[in-house]
Amino acid sequence: MKLQTKLMTVLTLTALSFSGCKPKAVENEAASPPAASVEPSTDMASASAGPAKYRIEFTPLWTKASFPFEYPDTSLIHKPHFSGLIGTAHNDGYHLFAEGQMPTPGLERLSEMGKHDPLDAEIKAAIAAGNALALTESEPLKDFTLTATAEIVIDDAHPMASIVAMIAPSPDWFAGVSDVNLLENGAWVATKTVDVNAWDSGGDDGTTYLADDKDADPKKPTSLNKSRHFLKDGNPMPVGRLTFTRM
Repeated sequence: MKLQTKLMTVLTLTALSFSGCKPKAVENEAASPPAASVEPSTDMASASAGPAKYRIEFTPLWTKASFPFEYPDTSLIHKPHFSGLIGTAHNDGYHLFAEGQMPTPGLERLSEMGKHDPLDAEIKAAIAAGNALALTESEPLKDFTLTATAEIVIDDAHPMASIVAMIAPSPDWFAGVSDVNLLENGAWVATKTVDVNAWDSGGDDGTTYLADDKDADPKKPTSLNKSRHFLKDGNPMPVGRLTFTRM
């Protein structure tokens, strides 16, 4: 009987050890809520694109074949040409030029004489104010079989580019692009090509390429040049093409 009693005790303890009871540590682990999963952000627009550098290439389209009306005589000392490019990368707090906006003294002088000053000083003031990033310039373009090139530095706080050059000779006409956004879907574009139109800065009342200097009084707002010199079938024709290529 004693042996039987001992065997029964051993069997009972063994059964208890394989029962549904869990160790305390396991119970605590099961009771803890699962850790929250963190999904990677897919909102690229909210991420910083960081700084970037672009090569700018300006291809002239302003030729006698395409713009025959009163095209300047190529035998003149001052042959048809473009002044050096000048511009900057900036935010929406600065505009180098805009249709309907009065010309700054710098834009007016650039469009009338091809001089970069004081437009360069105006751009540097925008840089000091945090609205522009860096000054961009190139040499004049006098041989239309070639292109003008420059480099522009840009970042996500200054994602737009504006570039201008005088159409010479002219009273106050210039070629330019304004507020070209190089940031798309939160990333810098690899390359972007835009047409460059002719503009009238509004600083001079001349209506022909070789018109005498006649300051507008009062000054007029900058406007798209829709004179016969730059129209075809009633539509403005681009005088150049600007290509931005990320370096």
